[in-house]
Amino acid sequence: MKKASFILFMISLFLLNIPVFACTIIVAGKKATVDGSVIISHSDAGPDCRVHVIPGQKFADGAQVPVYWGMTELGRPLGDYGDTLGFLPQVEETFSYFQSAYPQMNEFQLTIAESTTSMREELKLDETICKQIMTVEQAQALALQRCKTARQALKLITALMEKYGFRPSCVGESETLVLADTDEAWVLEIFAVGNHWDPECDNPGAIWAAQRIPDDHALVIPNWSIIKNINLQDTANFRASVNYQQEAIDRGWYDPSSGQDFVWQEVYAPIAREWATSRFWLFYATMAPDLKEWPDRFTTDPFKGDDQYTQFVEPLSLYPFSVKPDKKISVQDVMDFQRSTFTGTIYDKENAPAWYYPGPDGKMVKSDYATPFPTEETRKLLKINRRRNVARARGEYGMIAQLRGWLPDAVGGIYWFYVDNAYTSPYVPMYAGVSDVAECYKTYDKEVFSDNSIRWVVDFVDNLLYLRWQEAVKDLHAARDPMEKRFFDEQPAVDKKFQELHKKNPKKAKEFITNLTIDRQNEALKIYQELRIKLITKYTNNKQGI
Repeated sequence: MKKASFILFMISLFLLNIPVFACTIIVAGKKATVDGSVIISHSDAGPDCRVHVIPGQKFADGAQVPVYWGMTELGRPLGDYGDTLGFLPQVEETFSYFQSAYPQMNEFQLTIAESTTSMREELKLDETICKQIMTVEQAQALALQRCKTARQALKLITALMEKYGFRPSCVGESETLVLADTDEAWVLEIFAVGNHWDPECDNPGAIWAAQRIPDDHALVIPNWSIIKNINLQDTANFRASVNYQQEAIDRGWYDPSSGQDFVWQEVYAPIAREWATSRFWLFYATMAPDLKEWPDRFTTDPFKGDDQYTQFVEPLSLYPFSVKPDKKISVQDVMDFQRSTFTGTIYDKENAPAWYYPGPDGKMVKSDYATPFPTEETRKLLKINRRRNVARARGEYGMIAQLRGWLPDAVGGIYWFYVDNAYTSPYVPMYAGVSDVAECYKTYDKEVFSDNSIRWVVDFVDNLLYLRWQEAVKDLHAARDPMEKRFFDEQPAVDKKFQELHKKNPKKAKEFITNLTIDRQNEALKIYQELRIKLITKYTNNKQGI
């Protein structure tokens, strides 16, 4: 990307309010889940919320694969992934996978979640002079094309980053990935090395560390580094680049003679900010409330959010890398967390004092306009804080992947996908082996409304909720929740039918889950189209007492 194009793109991220530092990852190992699946999730991904299937292919000897810049962006035809920064050798055969801004699952249930994280200013790159070319989303795509397991993906991605150099694409910051398969999951944190790096030198083009998630543990990554102490002698659980300490030593960030431990999180990440610590707190206070004495941020008092004496400022060392949850986690639990607006805490914008007014009896009444997603102008007018929720009213898309090793990969991998705002959107399951998705999930132009775009229709409903939020959100639940519940209830029958078909005719089995996925996606579109009409009819301004 040319310098001017890059600058315009970065400016647009802020002017258009495209989410940055908005991606939350939740992961649970196979012994920490209710059904024995590995669960990995990613909320609020990049601008291109369209999803489509890239089929596996075979290539001739000597074929090359382009390295793209701009894969996450929107505004190009489907299949156009941006400018080409370079090329690398292609493999003989690639696997089928789901492509979106950040590609996430392939046909073998290998799944990758992404969260942009902060890094020291000295490590950031000048796009006009740096020689690094490997973005994290490009590395994800290559891993999904070429790998079947999390360890294979870890080995490939780190090799790509070292050889071709890590080039941050989201506001110039570092990246954290979680790589998961049906057996295990790994956290991989990647930092840049600054502008001095040259591909001709022997030094790695990135600083990285990886840690395996214990099978009976769960964790959160709220746009912040979580790896702490690294034990490279424990090869079953840790990996790191050869420069993982040396870069810090050379820059004066760590002195081996000090006698202090080398704590990765403290060395390479700057001082934490509340948009990260609030999600750390919510996850651990929810999933493991008895582990230790967490800060007490629960309250129904609308004024407590403005009380500095209730605002704990805790060190990140309070929060572990991962935790054994008090109870085993389900997909629905992760959905609930992705939809969280910090209800019942000091961060609850839906409970801000500005939403209350005195009723006829003198008691305070909560306005029907009260919403957990006040717009920028509403926040300014009513003096409501800007603290971020887990769910984002101005999100892009997200997913929960349910990886089930006891079933054939094609149906074992369930890719629960939502668009726009997890709080408002339906989660619709796709399967690892589908050959296509509904047209409405492949269609989105943010400049032109389309009634055949699930993103536009969900966004339409989301906007209409503001007409009378407290009442309208009940209509949302009445329309959406039974559909989602049915998807869960039908899953045993889907598994059974797929396996029966697969024994007789694998092609027919794949057609079954593909057609089922498309039918469900079209059903979600129709329900939201109808919900849109219901909302405008019930809550039109003509009924608002204007």
